[in-house]
Amino acid sequence: MKRALVIGAGPAGLMAASQLSEAGLLVTIADAKPSPARKFLMAGKSGLNLTKDEPLEDFLGHIHGPESLRRIVAAFGPEHVQRWAQSLGQSVFTGSSGRVFPKAMKASPLLRAWLAQLQARGVTLNRGWRWVGLDGGSVEFQTPSGRQILTPDVTVLALGGASWSRLGSDGKWVSILAQKGVYCTPFAPSNAGLRVAWSPHMERHFGAPIKPARLTAGDRTVLGEFVISSRGLEGSAIYAISRAVRQGAALTVDLVPGRELADVAARLAKPQGKTSLSNHLRKTLKLDPARIALLQEFSRPLPSDPQALARLVKTLPIRHKGLRPIDEAISTAGGLSFDALDDGLMIRALPGVFACGEMLDWDAPTGGYLLTTCFATGHHAGRAAANWVRNQA
Repeated sequence: MKRALVIGAGPAGLMAASQLSEAGLLVTIADAKPSPARKFLMAGKSGLNLTKDEPLEDFLGHIHGPESLRRIVAAFGPEHVQRWAQSLGQSVFTGSSGRVFPKAMKASPLLRAWLAQLQARGVTLNRGWRWVGLDGGSVEFQTPSGRQILTPDVTVLALGGASWSRLGSDGKWVSILAQKGVYCTPFAPSNAGLRVAWSPHMERHFGAPIKPARLTAGDRTVLGEFVISSRGLEGSAIYAISRAVRQGAALTVDLVPGRELADVAARLAKPQGKTSLSNHLRKTLKLDPARIALLQEFSRPLPSDPQALARLVKTLPIRHKGLRPIDEAISTAGGLSFDALDDGLMIRALPGVFACGEMLDWDAPTGGYLLTTCFATGHHAGRAAANWVRNQA
């Protein structure tokens, strides 16, 4: 029986192992951590957003990568992910925003069912095995029992990006591939919060949510919510525009997305009397203290002219110091270039070695896009690796 090795036990690696074992190969998974899929479990702690239920073309519009990646995701997209979860006994439901979750909400029941299926197929999971070298067909690991070398017929790398290193994605694999002449695009934070150097008066608003708000950065506009934190701005709407901000786009926030500019100006033009400007904003626009604080933080002193003030309320420029560091980001852009891969995601310079998941150079927002793309690339690489082995016989 032909032997396959998968390095990395996250969503992409486990999906690749599923396809390899289904094809009849004897599969070993090696993971550097004592337990598998740690980032997957963390992502599902407050509700595992598996995918997004929307037209496929709309879904693919959120995946930033080459056309070949879009084809891979189309072949294992939102509907496939839902059917796959259901095949593991995990019912799913679609929320009002179109996001799809398992009914159990957390990641752990799905992961347990997945691992049980793999074990039933004879898949072996080696825990605490860190990949340290590659020499021809020999793959070297540092393990709890010392140095180990495996010689599989085919290998799939699913090593993640470079964020949340404590959970396993530390990007150290880049140096191993570089030794083989395979180079990567430098990593950059994605789906990350913004660093803001707040003035002291903002401290009382730390933890305050801003919802709803409309954020615009470059050609990207998102209606959603975010939170004022001691470190800056966090939350799903901030993550959704992080790619545009990383590329240099200025960020503005509409604090009253449900009102037109003319309506805001007309309300602000009402006589203020002896009322303070803060109270005038609260009474006329129903702005809460956190929104008023943001206005003052980024535009003090506020203009007295209603038109000018209305424009600020609708397009408040956000001054920031860039994205949070890579290790605090939910995901990373950069990694192994698709130019280094063939259509099956095999590394051209390393025949028999495939790659998938976040270690590839692509980018996608949270909300189901990121996780679905990891599943899809793992599914594709696993199938292609199994076909490659067959063709070598």
